[in-house]
Amino acid sequence: MKIFKKLTAMVMAAGVFISSSAFADTVKIAFIDPLSGPFATQGSNGLAEWKYAVETLVNENGGVLGGKKMEVVALDNKMDGKESLVQVQVAIDQGIRFIAQGNSSGIANAITDMVKKHNKRNPDKRVIFLNYSAVDPALTNDKCNFWHFRFDANADIKMDAITDVIAQVPSIKKMYLIGQDYSFGKAVAAAAEKYLAEKTSIEIVGNELHPIGKVKDFTPYARKILASGADAVITGNWGADMVNLGKSLKESGFDKPVYCYYCAAVGITGTFGAAGNGMLHLVGEGLHNPSPSAAFTEYHKGFKAKYPKWDLSQPRIINATQMLAKAIEEAGSATDMVAVANALEGMEFDSKILNTKVIMRAKDHQAIQNMHVAIHTDDVDIDYDNSGYGMKIFKTVEMASMDSPTTCKMKRP
Repeated sequence: MKIFKKLTAMVMAAGVFISSSAFADTVKIAFIDPLSGPFATQGSNGLAEWKYAVETLVNENGGVLGGKKMEVVALDNKMDGKESLVQVQVAIDQGIRFIAQGNSSGIANAITDMVKKHNKRNPDKRVIFLNYSAVDPALTNDKCNFWHFRFDANADIKMDAITDVIAQVPSIKKMYLIGQDYSFGKAVAAAAEKYLAEKTSIEIVGNELHPIGKVKDFTPYARKILASGADAVITGNWGADMVNLGKSLKESGFDKPVYCYYCAAVGITGTFGAAGNGMLHLVGEGLHNPSPSAAFTEYHKGFKAKYPKWDLSQPRIINATQMLAKAIEEAGSATDMVAVANALEGMEFDSKILNTKVIMRAKDHQAIQNMHVAIHTDDVDIDYDNSGYGMKIFKTVEMASMDSPTTCKMKRP
């Protein structure tokens, strides 16, 4: 029995050695987002975008640090906070140093806390959190930390851009706010209240939150919106909740403007179809119509050839991938997390693909970039959901909220 245990230990040790050796030649990113459950579509689309960016923009161009390849390791968090932290630990136990997550600010808040505590306790096994889509402003304000970098604009930055547009529409006198009942949904509602009050005399006739991922039929909510006499709606809903809200609004006959953060692609554009024309107003970075560059047109063509089911709905993933690779090169290491974080902090990156500049603001690790507001239409070169419909830019805010205040008090190692 003792001999068997000894042999088993030797085999396991050999396996670990081989695995570690192989890992040394690969820079891994743990993608921790929903790949099952009601938000699996959103997570799976994001995974495709990360994989394509890493393979095309890094590996096909020689990798990093003289030939090291990058690899995206998919870990399903089932859109559950506790499971997300389990998967972060799985990634850390595998020696992965970079964590990418974006779906749900509630989960992002939990991950950034865990990463902060882990790095303090384990200075030789530090990790960096690449937040590509969780936009609760708190993450780069009171809850900011040195190991967290957000590549998307936060909810306040986006709402500032949206309300600039709304303020120019005199027919909107009544607004209805609806969102998911968690940190992000609350942040969107708070930002809408703030900016509408500052810029307009619009009356908010409804402001409610619903359980995230639990409502299948939004008909009661659509009826409330109609009954309120609202001239427009603001929502931060995403994933299945945006799809289902869209279906109910469409079926109820609501045809007023809907201003939104995530109302395109992943089934949403296809759901609205012709009914969305002139109705959906999306805010975001790197929107496609017109195409920002010839390089993007080619990149999009290659992505659709490999992933025909999915869309390039989160172009910030392109920036996150290239900025991470640049930071690793500047640091001269993919394991010295302090050096990599220092290289990312304050980085000014010129995206040739998206034809824009991105600044990773040093004081809070919030990406500053152009914000676009676009409208749902069939007058597009690049569509979503293979539907013939997409989003066409009609307003751009240059380097949105570049000088916006932050309550972040960054503590650096």
